[in-house]
Amino acid sequence: MSATGAAQRTTRRVPAIAVEGISVGFGDVRALDDVSLEVPAGRVTAVVGGDGAGKSTLLRVFANRIRPSTGRVRTLGADRLGYQPATSGVWGNLTVSENVDFVGRSYGMASRAIRERAPELLERAGLAEARMKLGRDLSGGMRQKLGFVLAILHDPDLVILDEPSTGVDPVSRVELWRLVSGIAAGGAAVLMSTSYLDEAQRAGAVLALDQGRVIASGSADEIIAGVPGVIAVLPTDGDGVETPANAWRRGVRRHAWYPEGGAPAGASPIGRPDLEDALIALTLRRRSTPAAPEGGGTAEAAPTHDESHTGAHVESRTEAHAHAHARHRAPGPAATPISEPSEPERGPGGNVLADAEGATRTYGSTRAVDDMSLAVDAGEIVGLIGANGAGKTTFLRMLIGLERPDAGTTALFGGPPDSEARRRMGYVPQGLGLFRTIEVEQNVEFTERVYGGPPAELPRALEEVRRSIVAAIGLGRQRQLAFALALSHGPELLVLDEPTSGVDPLARARLWDVIHEQAARGRGVIVTTHYLQEAEQCSRLALMSRGRLLGVGSVGDLTAGTTAVLVRSEQWEAAFAALGDAGLPTMLTGRDIRVAGVPSDDVRAALAARRIEAAVDAVAPTLEETMVLLDRAPGSAAESAVAS
Repeated sequence: MSATGAAQRTTRRVPAIAVEGISVGFGDVRALDDVSLEVPAGRVTAVVGGDGAGKSTLLRVFANRIRPSTGRVRTLGADRLGYQPATSGVWGNLTVSENVDFVGRSYGMASRAIRERAPELLERAGLAEARMKLGRDLSGGMRQKLGFVLAILHDPDLVILDEPSTGVDPVSRVELWRLVSGIAAGGAAVLMSTSYLDEAQRAGAVLALDQGRVIASGSADEIIAGVPGVIAVLPTDGDGVETPANAWRRGVRRHAWYPEGGAPAGASPIGRPDLEDALIALTLRRRSTPAAPEGGGTAEAAPTHDESHTGAHVESRTEAHAHAHARHRAPGPAATPISEPSEPERGPGGNVLADAEGATRTYGSTRAVDDMSLAVDAGEIVGLIGANGAGKTTFLRMLIGLERPDAGTTALFGGPPDSEARRRMGYVPQGLGLFRTIEVEQNVEFTERVYGGPPAELPRALEEVRRSIVAAIGLGRQRQLAFALALSHGPELLVLDEPTSGVDPLARARLWDVIHEQAARGRGVIVTTHYLQEAEQCSRLALMSRGRLLGVGSVGDLTAGTTAVLVRSEQWEAAFAALGDAGLPTMLTGRDIRVAGVPSDDVRAALAARRIEAAVDAVAPTLEETMVLLDRAPGSAAESAVAS
């Protein structure tokens, strides 16, 4: 069923869904403080904020999993709502079909009803060919789409989605949005949290949280219009220039907020900021005049222990053990603190810190990495990009010796990627590599003993929870801890696997400041990311698709040979549905629609068939467009252009 088809369904009768003035506390920590939100039927309502802002707690109140200490809640019963947790809610040891059957039965659906509804949903989610795959073998994007299918399987009136697109590649995010907008068009009330503000900009209403408090609410346009002062672009400067406290990175540029208006000489005011700039400015305003909730901080509720959550815990713990075991040796000389770095040692290969030649890795009949060659030099930032399942994480693990290639070679600092070489690098895996069942302080002590250097210097937010169990401090602080531990011994090479996933925009900008600082000191960095705006900050980009390296270079190098069309319409949702139904490769940037690799006349024809008025213009292509074409047509002209 298309999004258009969904809109033609009989309108549901959904009662009012809202919370009014609710507060939630966990011990001494206030997770939500006087929060109100209405979730109307037939519309997507987005909740945004960084890790620890209170998003998951708010969604779990609506899902009847947490009872607030104050305020009023109007929501639906379990039989009328569908809930997708941040962990996707997929059981890793069950196949896709078994997941569907199990969840359907848990909702009381008859076998016949499951058989009638499931094939259509799996087809719409692009999972029809993956029915017999185990949940743990799905890519991140496929797993999140399956989680969405499980949440809407029983046709609920309220659909609650906790960051369904976090860690998902841009191609899969568009597919997820198509599914989400389709269920809303069918009359359901949709409440979703997201860290991608271009997604929030498409929602009918947005609630922005920071440390458990509301900093903005309303439509995206209303929030943008309500930002006081001026947001401007700062003059271009080198990485050695420190970012001012009122500024943040946006791609290769720096933006800054001036609360009193009047940008200084050299800064160019932005006529119409986007939602990301607006919320960063509002966050800076709130934090410059703090009114901290009781307890001095925020936290999300502890996760429930269904199998999907437990699997995530085991994966993180296993990664930590593997990482620690691989590096463990008798303590060497104390490492130089990051605040006073020594000049990195040069390996036999000169400035090359990590190198792969023809690296190949196969799992069963699946070629995860195919003949991959790539080097990382001192002082550069290499961005590894590609859709979920492209092979990025597998390649990183081979590069540092946590997995052995079936063919080809990898090297660290000119030698084998053994435990001694790994002592000279810092690694932040997707699972963060932390021991979640022990205290923050104990994780710091463990890292200190492994590397034989000084203890990690923790930021203030982590000092406040130094004696807390890691699993209880929230994902945002866990990510900060993983980063601090990776930097604690002054590594010569940083290996970062999606280090900013799920982090709020201001925190992402600050993490990139640290990454650039390390590169400026002569350290090499290789990083994977799904925020393709971040890719512009890298010295070089390496684009992977289906295990193969398709090209290395700048954004312009990788998008050469790709064409794109920008579509702007007051009827953007109808235009998006029409272009998708016509089979055109569409992407969304806020409410702007982009179509890759298709002539403008074809786009106009698809819109005219639905009598949709829109401005259609040829524009410079983006990395997202290239990835869409590669995802749709491997071996196509787009792939050849990138590889050439």
